[in-house]
Amino acid sequence: MKTLFRFALVGGLGFLVDAGVLQLLLSLTHLGPFFARAVAIAAAMLVTWQCNRLFTFGASGRGLVSEGVRYGSVGIASACVNYAVYSALILAIPSLPPVAALVLASASALSLSFLGYSRVVFRS
Repeated sequence: MKTLFRFALVGGLGFLVDAGVLQLLLSLTHLGPFFARAVAIAAAMLVTWQCNRLFTFGASGRGLVSEGVRYGSVGIASACVNYAVYSALILAIPSLPPVAALVLASASALSLSFLGYSRVVFRS
């Protein structure tokens, strides 16, 4: 349970980075909600990798590059689910604020992320 709690804390931080970068890009650039979200996801993934490595699971014992490739692979799979739900919501409900779509999309990818990171990336 301690690992799941720590994962949730790191996920919360990742969500704040994701939402913050998205809001910044939407308000300061003309990128639009789709490209801005892709950039925000990448920023959040970098933050959560380091936090999960240091706080949640510990280093995997593999080389940093190997661990990074595994983390990125799981992260990209999870991000694809997240982004697909986000995009579907934005397209289906044009009046929905992008950050609200982000909340729902992030929740949809949570289980996939935890299972992938705990079983594929950081498993001893």
